[in-house]
Amino acid sequence: MKISYSWLKQFIETGKTPHEISLILTNIGLEVESLEEVQAVPGGLEGLIIGHVTECIPHPNADRLRVTKVDVGTGELLQIVCGAPNVAAGQKVVVATVGTTVYPNEGEPFKINKSKIRGEVSEGMICAEDEIGLGASHAGIMVLPEDTAIGIAAKTYFNIEDDYVFEIGLTPNRADAASHLGVARDLAAYLRIAYQLPDLTAFAIENEHLTIPVTVEALEACPRYSSVSIAGVTVKPSPDWLKDKLKVIGLRPINNIVDATNYVLHELGQPLHAFDADQIVGNKILVKKCEEGTPFVTLDGVERKLSAEDLMICDAEKPLCIAGVFGGVHSGVSEKTTNVFLESAYFNAVAVRKTAKRHGLKTDASFRFERGTDPEITVTALKRAALLIKEVAGGEISSAVSDHYPVKAEPFSVEVKYDNITGLIGKSIPAEEIKEIITSLGIQVVKETTEGLSLEVPAYKVDVTRECDITEEVLRIYGYDNVEIPSKVNASLAYTLKPNKENVQNLIADMLTANGFMEVWCNSLTRLANSKNIDEAVQILNPLSTDLNAMRQSLLQPALESVAYNVNRKNSDVKFYEFGKTYHLIGEKYVERPRLLLLIHGSKQGEQWNQKSGPSTFYNLKAAVDAIVNRLGIVNFQTEEVKDENFAYGLKYFRGDKSLVTFGAVTNADKKRVGLSKDVFYADFDWALLLETLKKNKIINKEVPKYPSVRRDLSLLVDLKVTFDELKTIAFKAEKKMVKQVQVFDVYEGDKLPEGKKSYALNFTLQDEEQTLTDKQIDAIMQKIIANLAQTAGAEIR
Repeated sequence: MKISYSWLKQFIETGKTPHEISLILTNIGLEVESLEEVQAVPGGLEGLIIGHVTECIPHPNADRLRVTKVDVGTGELLQIVCGAPNVAAGQKVVVATVGTTVYPNEGEPFKINKSKIRGEVSEGMICAEDEIGLGASHAGIMVLPEDTAIGIAAKTYFNIEDDYVFEIGLTPNRADAASHLGVARDLAAYLRIAYQLPDLTAFAIENEHLTIPVTVEALEACPRYSSVSIAGVTVKPSPDWLKDKLKVIGLRPINNIVDATNYVLHELGQPLHAFDADQIVGNKILVKKCEEGTPFVTLDGVERKLSAEDLMICDAEKPLCIAGVFGGVHSGVSEKTTNVFLESAYFNAVAVRKTAKRHGLKTDASFRFERGTDPEITVTALKRAALLIKEVAGGEISSAVSDHYPVKAEPFSVEVKYDNITGLIGKSIPAEEIKEIITSLGIQVVKETTEGLSLEVPAYKVDVTRECDITEEVLRIYGYDNVEIPSKVNASLAYTLKPNKENVQNLIADMLTANGFMEVWCNSLTRLANSKNIDEAVQILNPLSTDLNAMRQSLLQPALESVAYNVNRKNSDVKFYEFGKTYHLIGEKYVERPRLLLLIHGSKQGEQWNQKSGPSTFYNLKAAVDAIVNRLGIVNFQTEEVKDENFAYGLKYFRGDKSLVTFGAVTNADKKRVGLSKDVFYADFDWALLLETLKKNKIINKEVPKYPSVRRDLSLLVDLKVTFDELKTIAFKAEKKMVKQVQVFDVYEGDKLPEGKKSYALNFTLQDEEQTLTDKQIDAIMQKIIANLAQTAGAEIR
């Protein structure tokens, strides 16, 4: 939500700077995500001065140019060559002096320099309105009234003020702050000052020639409906001040009528809708629900089938508007409109939310109605909009204000006790200060005792209905930073099941971070097209966009997008890990699966002066995977090569039919999808299975061996299809007690070997925990291993 600083100052008088207000808003719960300076006119008219043309003669060397003398209040006349056909002596004009940068409507900004034009010196430029961003005309220079003072800055003359825009991350519970008035109310409460509502004293009913009766049939969905008619309006573009107000908060001006309703929406937080009164058949309005399946064409030209639960604004023949959500093609104001029926209503938040979701519509109006608007402000907003329309479009207020409000919305009654506020906040705040904060927020104190207060909370504060809500209101205005951190913290010990999944996750996260990995949190929403199994895809019923229309089935694709984001910003050496969940629809059941992802791209290490840095390989990833498995103490698992379309190649560690982790290289198709060209390696851990496996692990303590270990090496010639894991398994089966470790330290494939063969160089660590091994024992063990390798894997000793 965008809030304009200058607009905010129409409600409150404060000397606080935009940056100070930004900090205050964040501290009271309206988090300012960004603060941007916005110039009402590009360049802010800096360097432009009001001047007086004292002399104007034809240019001696050009028929269409004039040589002028201009007084800009400095005591010296400037000679300026001007090509405008309407320039003449005696005029008051806008002058861009030497050194000024001019920002035209079209083209790039340019700097004014002292120059010669056809042999005559020119010390500035007399400006047309399109050359300085004040209008679209280029018929000639701007000529100001004769009584205009010379020497004053054009910025001052045209009353150009730069603005600041606060981007506020509004939480769903703060519907009361979804407007400039709402933000001003909170600021006023914090600063303990008053805020000013727009002046409505000029509102008057001029005649009743355009009275349109209203009947509300669905009172539950529409508790209040206010309206008024305005006759004789002229639909045209809005004046500049109104356009500028809307543009600065990111709205596109449409016409003076629609702009006026949008202005009041963002000013007071009350959505309004302007109907073309001449298009209302039967001269009456019905607020009701239509039959199931009734066709209705909305303003975007789409025909929609209405639900019997949709609240509609109708005339005698047809629906005109989906209440609180979107108008229809027959309801809007057009260039031909001369009479306007203006609506300001309070709609049931749940009804609007369901209708907006049902039709996939999101508008500024539905955004506010869904969260809850103020039922007491409908007439105020109606009068404000009517006066504004009269100001920018002319016309007369041609009906009395119609206000259907049969059951008044009662304020919320809340009882609070000072002790409970103190207990929840953790600090004792004086009772008088609590009362002052509460009243500054517009909450009425009905009854006061020594123990607490009886309060009535206005209906616009939809999230303040309980004692704890009042406590939160007090705390955010009092200031979270004013609650001191205690020097002593009391805690109780609680029994937890082992393994503690949070502790295990933190353990692995710390280990990965210490080894150069960075944790990422990727979006759980992704494109449906990224789902590997469409039948198991969890689709979003009302997606924000086509790029976020399904829940992820794998952590890989969002992580790859993060890699691509970094690579595109010259950060190509990345090592990521993420603890997250994947989402699946199995039959009619939704399933969440905890996963751990590792991902490596780029160089395996940064550049070093004493060693070369090469690209990351599959084995760098394998080392990280093995480190995790070893740290968790998981042993006795099987290994096999991956035969999965999700991997170009890789390995899988598994027990029985359950995969603990699968890791390998990302396929070219997945890399191409995000625009990556270099190798990417990733590992996908079944985190839930790993935690389950830990429950079965037993800690075994062994005495440190007293007797030394020995090492023997073998160089083996094997078939290309034989893997090191197979040789390792054979070795351990051959001698289960004495063989402690088997490692590969060299692999060779080349033309010096027979075709279809490769060479493995292995080392074997042997140890007897009860005595020192003799050469005879060692030779016997190695001969047994060699025989088993030859018999089972066809290995030959080189």
